[in-house]
Amino acid sequence: MYDIIIVGGGPAGLTAAIYGLRAGKTVLVIEKNGFGGQIAYSPKVENIPGTKLISGTEFADALTDQAMALGADVELEKVVKVEAGEVKKVYTEDGNCYEAGAVILAVGVKHRMLGLPGEQELVGNGISFCAVCDGAFYAGQNVAMIGGGNSALQEALLLAEVCNKVTVVQNLADFTGEKKLSDALMEKDNVEAYFSTVVTGYESTDGALTGLNLHNDATGEDSYIAVDGAFLAVGLIPENQPFAELAELNNWGYFASGEDCCTKTEGIYVAGDCRSKGIRQVVTAAGDGAIAAMAACRYLDNK
Repeated sequence: MYDIIIVGGGPAGLTAAIYGLRAGKTVLVIEKNGFGGQIAYSPKVENIPGTKLISGTEFADALTDQAMALGADVELEKVVKVEAGEVKKVYTEDGNCYEAGAVILAVGVKHRMLGLPGEQELVGNGISFCAVCDGAFYAGQNVAMIGGGNSALQEALLLAEVCNKVTVVQNLADFTGEKKLSDALMEKDNVEAYFSTVVTGYESTDGALTGLNLHNDATGEDSYIAVDGAFLAVGLIPENQPFAELAELNNWGYFASGEDCCTKTEGIYVAGDCRSKGIRQVVTAAGDGAIAAMAACRYLDNK
């Protein structure tokens, strides 16, 4: 039995582990995919205080190493259920059950999709989410980046270094990401942007993506662009539903917890991008992790 089990190995979960371990607690971190969370997919991270520039992978590896060096146990499994009580029970898809005095849910988010016909079948066959992971496959080819926030702009900048042409499709009249990123992107000779434009359909041949059907909401014009690949950066979806009995959710599915990271269930805390908040950045996720861990420690010490 552990003092604290943390569900999720992103910046929030790993920071919580570090703070819990430094407070003398035993900690297990359970992560279903890969440690580091969404930050691991960022080619360049320039907004972590005290660090001018680091790749998301480097940051994720360093954070994981730090937690494990302090004594964190880690498991790569998918948590499907958490039972409350004096002893919390955490069940995984592999059939395992882990026990702890307190649980921190730092389950993160997943990529949002457009919901168009044939989209799911094209994932891995022309549709991607990570330029770091898949950008090299499209070297010298034409690709589209769907989205206009920070993640989309960072990914498009990376793609512009290896691809023949990058077409950015943004549904709003301008980019929503940082001006520094958008200015750097639009300085590239091989980048073109379509604003107020949405993707209305995918075209494919033999199961592989060949182009995008577009609609401009401002002009009403329909168009088509041929692409070898399309990268989606249109938002994220929380994966909190399995824990809805333990912690209230808001209308968008995020945990409706305040800055104290507490829930309606004693001994259950939430942290990171899965929580309702105004800004989702690595620093706010890490802040949540520290707060949730300290709250869990106080709960355990007062039992």
